[in-house]
Amino acid sequence: MYLSYYIRQHRDTYYDLLQRVRITGDWEAWLTYFCDGVTETAHQAADLAQQVLALFERDRLKIEGLGRLTPTALQLHHDLQRHPVTTQTAAAERLGLSLPATIRAMEALEDLGIVREITGRQRGKTYIYSAYLSLLDEGLTH
Repeated sequence: MYLSYYIRQHRDTYYDLLQRVRITGDWEAWLTYFCDGVTETAHQAADLAQQVLALFERDRLKIEGLGRLTPTALQLHHDLQRHPVTTQTAAAERLGLSLPATIRAMEALEDLGIVREITGRQRGKTYIYSAYLSLLDEGLTH
């Protein structure tokens, strides 16, 4: 929840209400404002969580069509939910998978449009789960 974003959006109201508390002791108006902010922020957080879960499900369904790569790709997809920016080596180590298996699965995820390689290198590639990061970034600004 990003209550600070709500407060920044309604900065003038925030300061006006604080001034009223200081001058007249009008806590009720400030508390109403604050509760409205918590409510709006909670609704936005719930909407974002639903969008993220829907993305994970859509991507999982894509992965299930990979055949023999499916189990490894699903493990990798689950890991990417916790580490949306990762290297092949780091993912292999976290998952206890061989590097070649991780590379094949990561390339399959890239072919499906789930991850994107960002270094342009032949070795030591870094991948991002860009749709997930985009949702999170959008959630910070709404």
